[in-house]
Amino acid sequence: MSEENNIDTNENETEAKADKKGKRPARAPKAEKKPAQDGLNPDLEERVVAVNRVAKVVKGGRRFSFAALIVVGDKNGKVGYGLGKAKEVPDAIRKAGMKASKKMIKVSIENGTIPHEVLGLFGAGQVLLKPAGEGTGIKAAGACRSILELAGVKNVLTKSVRGSNPHNIVKATFKALKNLRSLEEVANVRGVNTKGLRMKAKATKV
Repeated sequence: MSEENNIDTNENETEAKADKKGKRPARAPKAEKKPAQDGLNPDLEERVVAVNRVAKVVKGGRRFSFAALIVVGDKNGKVGYGLGKAKEVPDAIRKAGMKASKKMIKVSIENGTIPHEVLGLFGAGQVLLKPAGEGTGIKAAGACRSILELAGVKNVLTKSVRGSNPHNIVKATFKALKNLRSLEEVANVRGVNTKGLRMKAKATKV
């Protein structure tokens, strides 16, 4: 009897396995993988501000890599910066460009220049920006010039009061651009009608 029971249980197990196999749903065909879009937006232009070789000290010695500081912008009021690190320079630039495109800021521009004078501070960097008339151009150098060009500013006066580290200059310039506010923005905050304000401002200047 025990042998017959064993045979019956084995047959039942095989039948159950067969039923399970028969009930298994057919697998859906694999979808084609889309290529990862890790490139920079074609509407954005990038500038390399600085590329440094950095080292990490580990137990076996030093591991060298490259750090790239990149500025990107659309020349229409949007600009951003990013820092990327990699073992090769092109990879570091690509990483920095992707980071910069993800954290862009909007810059207030009026008639090709900035609305008002502003001072940006970061660490040892201190950058002064002043509005300028038509035909003045961008009176700036280094990282500050690249940022203003990519932001779309046509006429501006700048002065780096202290510090020459490109990282501090870039961050100080961005702090100054973030503090810019147009006439409409200030009027909305204060609840004032913007009609006639520009004429009053011109009259006070004269």
